[in-house]
Amino acid sequence: MRPKGRSGEETMKKFINSVDGVLAESLDGLAAAHADLVALGPERKFVRRRELNPKKVALVSGGGSGHEPLHAGFVGYGMLDAACPGQVFTSPTPDQIVEAAQAVSGEAGVLFIVKNYAGDRMNFEMAAEIAEGLTATIVTDDDVAVENSTHSIGRRGVAGTLIVEKIVGAAAEKGADLKGCVALGERVNVRTRSMGVALTSCTVPAAGTPTFSLGQDEMEMGVGIHGEPGRRRVKLERADAIADEMTTAIAQDLDARDGAEALLLVNGFGGTPTIELYLMYNAARRMLEKRGLRIARSLVGSFVTSLDMAGCSLTVSLLDAETTALWDHPVRTAALKW
Repeated sequence: MRPKGRSGEETMKKFINSVDGVLAESLDGLAAAHADLVALGPERKFVRRRELNPKKVALVSGGGSGHEPLHAGFVGYGMLDAACPGQVFTSPTPDQIVEAAQAVSGEAGVLFIVKNYAGDRMNFEMAAEIAEGLTATIVTDDDVAVENSTHSIGRRGVAGTLIVEKIVGAAAEKGADLKGCVALGERVNVRTRSMGVALTSCTVPAAGTPTFSLGQDEMEMGVGIHGEPGRRRVKLERADAIADEMTTAIAQDLDARDGAEALLLVNGFGGTPTIELYLMYNAARRMLEKRGLRIARSLVGSFVTSLDMAGCSLTVSLLDAETTALWDHPVRTAALKW
């Protein structure tokens, strides 16, 4: 289907039946394809684990849709117990979050993992006040590109959120209490930094046209996952030059000791082929190793996307013996399995 664009603007072709039904039909597809792992809550307000463990800390996250597989694709053993999907690039509502927490909470309490965007923070804070039982919150803010953006006060929470969810999810699975999960998540967040670059805009289905315009020879350095502006718009460069700028910003912000072990995540934004993501991984790894980091763990793929945007982000998370073991701990979700 080709949504209607504004007069004179080229519209993008999408696999949709109706703009209003995109999220609901996508969630139905997710639940059917992974029925052994997840189930939908009433009125599709949340996605929850099929098999719950009432003795562990329950992890609940969420945010606007359009970033798939974040967050619903990370519901399952070793990660999230529930995820609340809002409409495309729109925060989930407090009632969604409260119902999700009630559906998965047990005796150990609920931990909310929230990306640092104004709408997400406000609605999760309201939900935490309403929800019954023991709750706590971690806010992720790993983006080094800008200190403030059109969607946040302070740094944005982006692909590093996946790393927090995976490591804390493993700790919760192994029996860590709520206080321990919070301390671990905050430590991982502080040791994780990301930066993204866009080669094209994304196209929100309801709009039918690109969110912003880039020239054929332009890129947006430091772009956000909703298409919000980054550091600057510049001429397209070779992959090595792009990786060098991104890894320099990340490494300077982390200020890691020489020889420190790290996880390198190269994340596609939805419109970048895997061959290019591995090329960027090769470039980023070489440059980080020249700066004295030892890449001990790696992940490459499209995990925190921006609909159909061409581009990628680099995330570096410093590891220690505990976090390495928790990263390696088994996980079984729609998007991550090992």
